Amino acid sequence: MSRAAAREVRSFTHLWPDVAALAALLAAGILGFYSTFAGDWRFVLAGCGGIALGLGLAYFAARHKLGVLLTMATAVLVYVVFGSALAAPDQAIAGVVPSLESLRTVVAGVVLSWKQLLTSAAPVGTGNGMLVVPFLGAYVAALLAGTMAWRLKSPAWAVLPAAGLLLLATAMGTHEASQAALRGAVFVALAVAWLAYRRRASTAPAAVVTGQGPTAGHSAARGRRAALAAFVLALAGGVAVAASPALTAGATRQILRDVVVPPLDLRDYASPLASFRDYVKNQKDSKLLAVTGLPAGARIRLATLDSYDGVVFDVYGSGSSNYSPISNTAAIGASGTSAAPAAEPAATADVAVTVDAYKGVWLPSTGSLRGVDFDGPRASLLDGSLFFNAATGTAIATARLQAGDTYSLSAAYPSLPTDAELAQSDFAAVQLPPAESVPQIVAAKANEFVGDSSLPIERVRKLEAALSKQGAFSNGLDGEARSVSGHGAARITSLLGAKQMVGDDEQYAVAMALMARELGIPARVVMGFYPDPKEPQESGTVELTGNDVHAWVEVAFAGAGWVPFNPTPSEDNVPIPPDPQPKSKPQPQVLQPPPPPQAPAELPPDSAPDAQDAEQNQQGFWGVLGPILMAIGIGLISVAVLLLPLVLIAWLKLRRRKRRATSGSPTDRISGGWSEVMSAATDLGTTIPAGATRRENAANLAEAFPASGTTTVLLAHRADEAVFAPGNPSDDDIRAYWADVESSLNQMTGSVGFWRRQRARFSLRSLAAGGDLPLVRRSAASLTASLWGRVARMTPLARFTRKN
Repeated sequence: MSRAAAREVRSFTHLWPDVAALAALLAAGILGFYSTFAGDWRFVLAGCGGIALGLGLAYFAARHKLGVLLTMATAVLVYVVFGSALAAPDQAIAGVVPSLESLRTVVAGVVLSWKQLLTSAAPVGTGNGMLVVPFLGAYVAALLAGTMAWRLKSPAWAVLPAAGLLLLATAMGTHEASQAALRGAVFVALAVAWLAYRRRASTAPAAVVTGQGPTAGHSAARGRRAALAAFVLALAGGVAVAASPALTAGATRQILRDVVVPPLDLRDYASPLASFRDYVKNQKDSKLLAVTGLPAGARIRLATLDSYDGVVFDVYGSGSSNYSPISNTAAIGASGTSAAPAAEPAATADVAVTVDAYKGVWLPSTGSLRGVDFDGPRASLLDGSLFFNAATGTAIATARLQAGDTYSLSAAYPSLPTDAELAQSDFAAVQLPPAESVPQIVAAKANEFVGDSSLPIERVRKLEAALSKQGAFSNGLDGEARSVSGHGAARITSLLGAKQMVGDDEQYAVAMALMARELGIPARVVMGFYPDPKEPQESGTVELTGNDVHAWVEVAFAGAGWVPFNPTPSEDNVPIPPDPQPKSKPQPQVLQPPPPPQAPAELPPDSAPDAQDAEQNQQGFWGVLGPILMAIGIGLISVAVLLLPLVLIAWLKLRRRKRRATSGSPTDRISGGWSEVMSAATDLGTTIPAGATRRENAANLAEAFPASGTTTVLLAHRADEAVFAPGNPSDDDIRAYWADVESSLNQMTGSVGFWRRQRARFSLRSLAAGGDLPLVRRSAASLTASLWGRVARMTPLARFTRKN
């Protein structure tokens, strides 16, 4: 048999083992998408279809020796033809025949589906081209693996595309690993076994060529080696699977979703807490929502707020602002994870919501959200605009809810732990954005309310009780006690600093959250609705009005999740009016008689002052104060001598600055503004590299003084434009440039301490480094001559000469 025939025989002999091994290796990678699709097995069909097409095309191209370009063209054609049935079945005709919509999804998904999958909250569903990722990934990996196995000399290269698919599914998955240890062990065992088989087959080609079979001894030896290899692989796989839970316990699973920034910018939407008083005052009796199926004691949540800037509580933090688009609204939170996992859900419910007077982007939801189903003519619009935050369990519809919108919610309700159960728990390790511009009274009151309590639940309960029992309730409406709206630093200061605290949910919830954060307790503010528990509901439908708006606090406990607390006093606890002051009774006026005339006073004989005594008193006055004033004057002269160099330095810098701003051509005056910035930086201790350009110096100053970095870089660019661009800047441009120079200098000096600013103010570094020493010498000589001339003109000889 010829060598060519032998190669054909070997190729035919290894075909099915290669196909089986490569298909199993690629399938191990496809199963990594299980948590991303929440067990919807249509992704398995898409992935297995991609594996079959990729391996089939690879064998066809190898068998017929197709070139690279022809193979790639055929691969594109196969992808487009079969992509509709496997990657876009919902848009294909009868789920199989390509349509214009399915073709558009398949073609555009080559570029867009990857980002769409990463920025969508898991589970992602199978619509909107989500199946393109497993199908295309498996198809490309199978094509490369088959080509390398059947065209390259060493089949070991075929393991790389299969490993790449395994890593891709892991990186684009969720924090919930889908049997990662088992899949990894199976992958390694299959790869080693297949490569060992191919190596053994390639080292004994003579038997195939000559037609001689192996001897009995060789067969027995091969059997023993195979048995030993199988035992080693099984042992290694078992050890890996058994040890993986211990090795990965407590480890954080890093995935691409953690580094991809969702496209939603929450700065476009105001914090709902800022509208709290508007609900209470202007929509008190307006029907906002109609909710059916709400369990007893459950609440409607609008937003969860964890960022405070001294003005408003908002959702700009790293956790509460991570809203991802939803592609599968039916399973919105099935695999969502939170920084503080809650207890197991005690009950589930399907809640129907009808929107009436409520308007906004914040979706009223309840419990631990699991699914949303919009109804009505705007259902598709709202579906496409829905974003979800797994950490807070809240959602946003950027299309904005309006009257007439209806939707149903699928929610789970975790059981609330008792204080006895929480007594065994510590606070959860939750990363919250730092609160800024918090009034000092918050920390003082927090320590006063908590006292020496050390148990976590006791500390939180004392904060809650101090506000709810010592405070008084008022919405500030007509007929109620005065209560200013808002929750900025000034309002919280007036609340906690008053003799009697007066406010509503907005102020008390923010005050408790800030006090808890000052004590290191992970707390956040939640705004939403819930009906008055004292009023019985006549039917299963609850109508919520502006009077039902509330705000409360949630604290994260380890093992229990976020537990709600209500620091707001009862509405019956109204402020106590101050004690009335007794009013004075005015007496009628009575005309008083005039005083009797006084007799002239008679002076004693020796009461007239003596002139000699007056002169002695005057001499005694100057005799006492004269030496004191003279000593003060001499001391001031020495101080003036010491301060003279500092005054001279300040005068020289002021003169230099005036010369830079007013002297020379317009471009020189612009350059002088930049030189003023460089001089200030030099005096502040920054080393200016010799020969560096303005932009290079601006980059260095931006690192040294981050507060003025943006302004400094802009000044450098504007100076370069003024110097090198045709024409001259106008006087308005120069004045504007120097105004920005002044702003940059204030930012630079404001970012350092007081003593460093004073050292810079009287430093000679910029005068020496900027080539101003000749100016210093001339100015010093001129000033010295001027002062000496004034002193000389004050001498007696000079006065005599001027008179004669």
